[in-house]
Amino acid sequence: MYTLIIRHGKVIDGGGNPWFRADVGVVGDTIRAVGRLASESADVTIDAEGMALSPGFIDIHTHSDGPLLVQGEGHSHIRQGVTTNVIGNCGGSLAPVTAKSREYAAGRLGEFEGVELDWSTLGEYLDRLERQGVSVNVVPLVGQGTIRGSVMGFADRPPADSELDEMRNLVAAAMQDGAYGLSSGLIYVPGSYAGIDEVAELAAVAASYGGSYNSHIRGENDTLLDAVAEAIEIGRRAGAPVQIAHFKAMGRHMWGRSVDSLRLVDESRAAGVDVTCDQYPYNASATGLGAYMPAWLHVGGPDAMVERLKDPAARAKLRKEILDGLPGWVSLHKGVGWDNTMVTNCPNHELEGLTVSQIATQRGADDFDTAFDLLLEYKGRVPVVYFTIGDEDIERIMRHPAVMVGSDSSAIAAEGPLARGKPHPRSFGTFVRVLGHYVREKKTITLEEAVRKMTSFPAERMRLYDRGLIRPGMKADLVVFDPETVSDNATYTDPFQYPSGIAHVFVNGKHTIKDSQHLGTKAGAVLRWQA
Repeated sequence: MYTLIIRHGKVIDGGGNPWFRADVGVVGDTIRAVGRLASESADVTIDAEGMALSPGFIDIHTHSDGPLLVQGEGHSHIRQGVTTNVIGNCGGSLAPVTAKSREYAAGRLGEFEGVELDWSTLGEYLDRLERQGVSVNVVPLVGQGTIRGSVMGFADRPPADSELDEMRNLVAAAMQDGAYGLSSGLIYVPGSYAGIDEVAELAAVAASYGGSYNSHIRGENDTLLDAVAEAIEIGRRAGAPVQIAHFKAMGRHMWGRSVDSLRLVDESRAAGVDVTCDQYPYNASATGLGAYMPAWLHVGGPDAMVERLKDPAARAKLRKEILDGLPGWVSLHKGVGWDNTMVTNCPNHELEGLTVSQIATQRGADDFDTAFDLLLEYKGRVPVVYFTIGDEDIERIMRHPAVMVGSDSSAIAAEGPLARGKPHPRSFGTFVRVLGHYVREKKTITLEEAVRKMTSFPAERMRLYDRGLIRPGMKADLVVFDPETVSDNATYTDPFQYPSGIAHVFVNGKHTIKDSQHLGTKAGAVLRWQA
């Protein structure tokens, strides 16, 4: 007796194989049979005639750490068929928290109303998620920026030996608590204050437990090739698999350079370094406006930054360095401009959806001064979307066999406390956009290859060996979708729109999306790495 049978679907098994027609039988949270099950019965039967049946999608790059504490249903992701979120990316995990970092960590949680900082270790944070319940599986990374801030705050200097030892110990403790690896965000403070030797030392600790090194690299415009090479070298020194996040060539002047960055990946793999990448299928990126600024502005934390922004001499220096760059650093402004930088979330809601240039025009002010004023007024918390990536690079990167899909977004909802501002549409559309726009319409890759990049490939990368394929013995994370209608509906100006074409989603065998509607099921598992 099966608890679930999905009949007559075109099975896209996740391995990149051509689809085949079969029934899939589930008992509890596990796939038990794939084949002809016409004579078998089940508690729940789904007729998937004319539909595709695939493993649940695994989003290898999310920032759902805070949002899942607020709304555990993960609407914007699971309604796309995403059944697993990898959290703690870009060096910014919500744990560990020490006495030195608690005030800053509490400030980060300020945007999530009602979430109390009641944990210190990664294990305690994961316990909190388990108690609340989640609709998606959660795979944690520990952030190098969080680790550095927990020991050194916002100090821009190399660590003392004792500080490096303390950071190593925190990484080891997080790995023992279940982290799958170390993440870094080397354009963000305080992680950006670390040199290659320091990061490699911490990645080596993660690797000693079998963990990976997942990096938002040190630059994606003029310094792209050096930054890719640095990430690969960190992995080589540490003995860790390398995952390069949201792979791109950023800024109009860099369009086409993905040829060179992908060549670095190929050469490194040929030389024996295990490096792979992920990508979201949009021309725009998203970050905080503070990331446009050189690292010295952030030394000492947000309050110190605000004081510097009041100084006309500091502003003049910032303007020059944003335009001219510094050794080893080029501003995100280059090749983008203030006219392509849109504020997405702000206490003054009238500014949401406007570019910095448009806000400057409203205020009768200079573009640069307006950017500095926004950072000053809102203590550095100014989320932005910026249009920066060329179409040819998107498709070239997507076709590469070492690239998988990752949204770089949060699992939020179209209603409730997280439905504010104009977040990047990738939160609601990344996976379905690949299936609809790039598979069906543009034929950039095949449907089977797209599903592989969303399922077995990220599962293998994160060592989720019981997920990502439709095989007996695998966990029953499953998606039923219509390849002819699946599509993203979210836009930059109207992002809170769920996709079309996702009919059913099962997480660990539990029906979570039925006829495109969330049932409120919280069957997600908080997965902890065991070395």
